[in-house]
Amino acid sequence: MSDAPAPRRTASEMIVGYFKDFGVLKETGREYWGIQIINLLDCTFYFAMLTIVTLFLSHDLGMSDERAGYVVAVFTSAVTLLLTFSGAMTDWMGVKLSLRVSLSGSLILRALIVFVGVTPSIPHRGWIAAGLLVLSAPFMAAIQTIFQAATQRYTTKRSRSAGFNLWYLFMNIGAAAGGAAVDIVRLELKIGNVHIFTMGVICAVLSLVVGELMVHREAQLRGPDEEPEPTAEKAAQKKSPWQIFVSVISEPAFFRLVVLIALILGVRAVYTYLYLLMPKYWERTIGPDAAIGVLNMINPIGIVVGIILFIPFANKFKVYSLLVYGAMVSAFALFPMALPWQVYGGDIAKAHYMMAVLCMIIVTVGEVLWSQKLNEYTAAIAPIGQEGTYLGLSMIPWFLAKTLVSAFSGHMLSRWSPETVQVNGTAVPLQQAMIHNQVSYWDSPAAMWLWLGLYAFAGCVLALMLRGWLTRGAHWKREASA
Repeated sequence: MSDAPAPRRTASEMIVGYFKDFGVLKETGREYWGIQIINLLDCTFYFAMLTIVTLFLSHDLGMSDERAGYVVAVFTSAVTLLLTFSGAMTDWMGVKLSLRVSLSGSLILRALIVFVGVTPSIPHRGWIAAGLLVLSAPFMAAIQTIFQAATQRYTTKRSRSAGFNLWYLFMNIGAAAGGAAVDIVRLELKIGNVHIFTMGVICAVLSLVVGELMVHREAQLRGPDEEPEPTAEKAAQKKSPWQIFVSVISEPAFFRLVVLIALILGVRAVYTYLYLLMPKYWERTIGPDAAIGVLNMINPIGIVVGIILFIPFANKFKVYSLLVYGAMVSAFALFPMALPWQVYGGDIAKAHYMMAVLCMIIVTVGEVLWSQKLNEYTAAIAPIGQEGTYLGLSMIPWFLAKTLVSAFSGHMLSRWSPETVQVNGTAVPLQQAMIHNQVSYWDSPAAMWLWLGLYAFAGCVLALMLRGWLTRGAHWKREASA
């Protein structure tokens, strides 16, 4: 046998190889493709809904910025928390029944939200819609775990990696389609934000039809040379939740992960600003016809392209370095919006469009660099045999970021980016006051982005300074160090 190293592939060969790898998906059946169609439909609605939900609650239903923020905080936190339990429910009920229940529940609740949104005579309809939104959280959480469980179940070992890659691509394509749907509803059709939920009803109906026609089998798909995995040995090694908890908190690696989570929380929060702060911020600084959907399309489209282009180079960088420096890039994305708008020219709308595009491009580059490395770092510092538990803990920053930013988003908007400001006792639209220099820098939206950017960037600097301690004991999968 020759000991000569395999010839290095060029970047173009690796990118072509990435797409060729999808060829193994011919081993899958109609169930896999049915799930991916439903994934595309559901993500189109979900990301469109996230983009307009605060606008819907405030503009359509009359909630204040603060109350809309509280509602979204409860909703997003509930979805994240329920992800912990929805996987077990999927295992218990099976993919087909879980899918049917989740989509049916989502369909009913979305239809009720549409009814409330188009019926002004309903008293307290803002709170009723908020309650319906929160009630939809278990179904939305279940759908997410169904996608992952089904992608695992309906692929073979050989096709699994490609199956999850395609799932991620479909998710981002759906996110881009959701951005387009927002602008079609608001700017082309010129109808209320509530009709994003009308689109959600249509998506749920189509998903139910696809599920009934294409998703039938429950058994794990296996290749011709695959043996069933031994279950007796796995069952013997299972620990109770309390034993797992005690084992985890007694490990030094746990405290390192907690510290890193705290340090990158500001960066993780940047991605919640995309739907909690930016839609209203864009509408108030650019104008009511701001193309918020197109702006929010930049991120998912960039992720799809960026991941494909970055694949040939990803393993050439040290994991922890890429994690921290990539997070710094994401933090830096807020600084273009921290500059006075006059830096970008004399037209306030065009200036804020330029800020928005710069921000979205930079935040997308950062996400491509660092987001997947958090899982790799977490698995590397986890004690052998506890990787799954630690990977679950890596979701904490996303949960905390969504909860805290959602709760405070309304207050931040009221403080730095309100609908109107008081000028000599008169309420003046924010954009007009900014044009006439009637808002000081420290009371303007730019100051909000400056403070948020400094907080996120400072956490990254501290993470870099603590590199030695945070990577102590890590077992990297390849020879490169942290």
